[in-house]
Amino acid sequence: MAFRPQRMSLSSTKSTVSWDFPEEQYPDMLRPETRRSSASSYTTLNSGNSIHSMAYTTATSMGSRRSSFTAQQKSRSTLPPPPLFKRLPPEMYGCILQQLRVVHQEQYIQSCATCHLRDLYNLALTSRAWDRAVRVQLYDRIHIVGHDSQIQLKKYKLKTGVRLKLLRRTLRERRALAQYVHELKVPNLQSDPSTFDIETINLVASIIMACPNFQRLVGFSPTYRHEFDRLTYALSTRRRLTEYMWIIGENNAITQRSQNQLPPGLMDIDQVDSFLHYHSGWTCLTTLILQSENQGVLEHDIFIETLNRLPALRNLYISSFDVDDFNDVTLEHLPPLQSLRLESLAGITDRGLSRLASSPAAQGIERLSLIDLSITSFFVLSKLLAHFNHLTRFTYIQDSSPTVPSDDIIFQPIIASTSLTFLHWDILSSENTATDHLAASIRANGFPSLRTIRAPSDPHGVLQATCKPRAQVVLGGDKYNTSHKSNPSAHTLYAARQAAQSRIDEARKSVQFQVIVDEEGEVKQIYDFNGFIGTIGSKIAYSLKPDVVGSESAVTHISDLRKSEGEGKEGCTGLWNASHHAGKKWWWHRERARWRDVSVDGVF
Repeated sequence: MAFRPQRMSLSSTKSTVSWDFPEEQYPDMLRPETRRSSASSYTTLNSGNSIHSMAYTTATSMGSRRSSFTAQQKSRSTLPPPPLFKRLPPEMYGCILQQLRVVHQEQYIQSCATCHLRDLYNLALTSRAWDRAVRVQLYDRIHIVGHDSQIQLKKYKLKTGVRLKLLRRTLRERRALAQYVHELKVPNLQSDPSTFDIETINLVASIIMACPNFQRLVGFSPTYRHEFDRLTYALSTRRRLTEYMWIIGENNAITQRSQNQLPPGLMDIDQVDSFLHYHSGWTCLTTLILQSENQGVLEHDIFIETLNRLPALRNLYISSFDVDDFNDVTLEHLPPLQSLRLESLAGITDRGLSRLASSPAAQGIERLSLIDLSITSFFVLSKLLAHFNHLTRFTYIQDSSPTVPSDDIIFQPIIASTSLTFLHWDILSSENTATDHLAASIRANGFPSLRTIRAPSDPHGVLQATCKPRAQVVLGGDKYNTSHKSNPSAHTLYAARQAAQSRIDEARKSVQFQVIVDEEGEVKQIYDFNGFIGTIGSKIAYSLKPDVVGSESAVTHISDLRKSEGEGKEGCTGLWNASHHAGKKWWWHRERARWRDVSVDGVF
């Protein structure tokens, strides 16, 4: 009968092998219950070798393992540490990239959006960690500025909009990148930035439809004429939209109906339903701008219903609507707001503003702008500032001056606010008694928190006299300003700065006070101190700088928000980085304007 060798198990080892000494005297590594003996050890046992040779073989193999492990540890300890950027948390990448964006967008930096994108792209090529961080910055806020490159237009055989079409193709093919897009700035493809053709509108709409988390459209606001367009529909489907600007234009059908009937009822049912439906999904909208252009109509009831459909609304701007569209009754239905700007509204009266001051919904307003509302009573302004306990910024612009009854007994301060920190006061009328009352209230400590006054119309310098003395009000670039030569009487900040500086220079010509050094009745020295404009010890700064850098108008207007390109004569070609060793082929690009974003917060 043939012999069949059998595989030896650990359990059979103990029963078949005769040991020379008791089991409790086994070496620890050889105890059967430890299960640590190697296959070579068991083979040695079966061949009849002694237990001592098996122990020596096992100990030798274990020692070699320890020596190899120690050698690996030493080799690892001598390896260089990983690069610093591999050990940074993701938040550090975001801070670095955010600072890079700030550097490129500084006012006096000769860079542009194209240079910024080029640097981001090159940074993404350095490592995978940087690529992950840069990808968000590249697509979070997409700013396309200037004209398309002729090389690209020729390559893709297009006349215009090549960068927008390439962007649309990328976002459609790579949905993960489209998730990052929150903001889009569209280049100016027409000679008139306020008019847009249908092809451009549809192209921008298709890009927005590819971005599910879209929040803001910059520099592209076509006029809405109560007719369907794809851009308005695309924006209405973006649930995370945070701001929107309605420019309501004239509709031919509404104009014809207005000739035969009086409001309400000028808008038909389809126009009303369409406009209201656009606001149904905007649960995150915080800023809404409504402006009438060329007698655009948006009726009173639609105003109220629209505001009721926006639960997150905090900032509201309404301008240039007719008396029947927006009036005192509409003002009573405003929701709780933080910022409110009312401009050129003939339906707003002193009575409506007085009711607004007492309205519970308006008590949380922090920024208030009243522009060209024809307010007749100074006490209306006093009531508004007294009731708005959280008001920090107040802008008041009007041609005529509100009056105070001459037969009333006036106790100063007649107008006061404990929370106001910034005041823009601009009354064009030459008979400006309101400005005198305001200056008297400031001197009577009616504005303890006030830190800045901007008063372009201060012909006698009464408000300038309440502020800290300044040696110079004019800006460095005023000497190169030539716009005043064509219209010297224009009401601009340049003219206001020149007038304020003239008052300062005139005060310096006279001696304000003298310091006489007298020793034992003998005059040793006399020091003359020239005059100045201002109040020593005042905490208020007198400023004549605009909200938008380089503008001749003090406040921000809708036209500033609708600008899609910069107004500088010289654009950027990347020349500021010409010292790069890669040469012109690396840093050069087509000349594009140095565009700077105008924040919507500056409107209020």
